[in-house]
Amino acid sequence: MTSQMRPPAPRPCESCPYRRDVASGVWAREEYEKLRRYDAATPDQPPRLFQCHQADADSTGGRICAGWAGCHGGNLLGLRIAVLEGPIDEATFAAAAEYQSPVPLFDSGGEAADHGRAGIDQPDADAVRIIGKVTRTRRDLRT
Repeated sequence: MTSQMRPPAPRPCESCPYRRDVASGVWAREEYEKLRRYDAATPDQPPRLFQCHQADADSTGGRICAGWAGCHGGNLLGLRIAVLEGPIDEATFAAAAEYQSPVPLFDSGGEAADHGRAGIDQPDADAVRIIGKVTRTRRDLRT
């Protein structure tokens, strides 16, 4: 069976909410709140994969978020269910479970969410630049 969801990119993208050097305020509040849920014990986590924000949500060629994989590692319920149900194959599971980021990531989804939410009301010039870049790439976003 061929994997529909690709493994994480070699490095988290510039807009990844898990990167320590990402601008604050790039994503909507609800997107940041999703990150906290993956800090829970494995059985209490969302049962879905966390896709890279660079692809449309309904994209069939998306990839697993490198920051998500790097921050949370192999204890992700979404990864385990995806390999059992078929959206990813065993090689993609292993790539995500063993992923090591070449750039510093937050230690938890909660830390990433706190950082990201801090600039939502007044995004700086870097955040505005990244927002523009993402909205040009994605067709499914509303601004």
